[in-house]
Amino acid sequence: LHNHGFWRPKSLLDTTRFSPSFNSWYRKNHQDSRALWKHEAVQKYLETLNKEYQHVSKLLNADSLKDFEQRTLRRRCADLSPVAAVFQEIKESEREVHELEAMCRELDSRDEKQVLELALEEKETLDKKMNMLCRKLFQLLVPKEKYDRSPVILEVTAGRTTGGDICQQFTKEMFEMYQNYADYKCWTFDIVNYTPAEIGGLHHAAAHISGEDVYRHLKYEGGTHRVQRIPETGMSSRMQRIHTGTMSVIVLPQPEEIDIKVDAKDLRIDTFRAKGAGGQHVNKTDSAVRIVHLPTGLAVECQQERSQQLNKEIALRTLRAKLYQQIIEKQLSQEQSARKLQLGTRAQSERIRTYNFTQDRVTDHRISYDARNIKEILNGKEALDKLINRLLEFAEIEAVTEYLENLQAFEGGGC
Repeated sequence: LHNHGFWRPKSLLDTTRFSPSFNSWYRKNHQDSRALWKHEAVQKYLETLNKEYQHVSKLLNADSLKDFEQRTLRRRCADLSPVAAVFQEIKESEREVHELEAMCRELDSRDEKQVLELALEEKETLDKKMNMLCRKLFQLLVPKEKYDRSPVILEVTAGRTTGGDICQQFTKEMFEMYQNYADYKCWTFDIVNYTPAEIGGLHHAAAHISGEDVYRHLKYEGGTHRVQRIPETGMSSRMQRIHTGTMSVIVLPQPEEIDIKVDAKDLRIDTFRAKGAGGQHVNKTDSAVRIVHLPTGLAVECQQERSQQLNKEIALRTLRAKLYQQIIEKQLSQEQSARKLQLGTRAQSERIRTYNFTQDRVTDHRISYDARNIKEILNGKEALDKLINRLLEFAEIEAVTEYLENLQAFEGGGC
């Protein structure tokens, strides 16, 4: 296995016909997994994997193999089998599409109109199947990140603007969007901290989200989100003046207890009275907890529970996540130093998305993708899931593209 998680059969892969402008082609023609599938370099690479799978399968039937050789070949066959199966399925679907297209060209008389309509419907079904299979194929090729299945700590923080409460209101809408998305994905959404603004918005909030593949779906949400809208109240609303504000999202994979050990002597623990509306315990008991990690200066707080002990446990869990994130960021910066697209660096200075209410448009700047109907996206259900999956697909294709570029450079350099 290649260190990126792909297969690299030297004896089968001839790289002399790799296009030197592969990356420029990809930038110009990228649409989805189907577009990348059609490229000659990708076809050639997949053909070699398929041939290797057939060769390994044939060797496994030989009686002269030693136990060690059999075990090695079985592992290799298990690695290649899913890719070969999807590859063959795509090829078969592609053949069926070509046959239908040929038939449609011949069906042009009025008497055959009904048959033509049926053929076009079948072709549309096959096209959808092809798109799904191509996506599945590249998902198999792209190595899985070790944190993808982890729960997360998600934090939102309002930015600053001269427009008054626009940032706080937007931050509240975003937090509710992720809460709705968690419900849509059947995840558990536990609020850790919630600091409302005086005028109905939100200064800061954090939540622990657990469920299936939480980090995989939310890892590209981290960064600076920009909002452009006309405030609902005040002079700007009467003058129809557009204001711009920002808020930031941080997504931290949640570590297991054994991953990060925190020494009690490195902590300063303060208690204070909870702030905000709601609950008779607010402003009456010192149930809120703030923990400062002295070696790093990291500080977390929790005031959601009535019990000081529960708030302390939640705050410690959040602190471990932040300490763990420092380790992850260091690893990611090393792994991504040569990437053409810094997708998912989670840098807070990076404006990743703009929500333009006056044009009813959401733009993700990393993939130059526009989505309409802001209300549907902020509703946190199917529309947001479609946008997130678009990001995941783009990242998968970018990983495959980078691998092919690196392979071409490796072979071209004679290493």
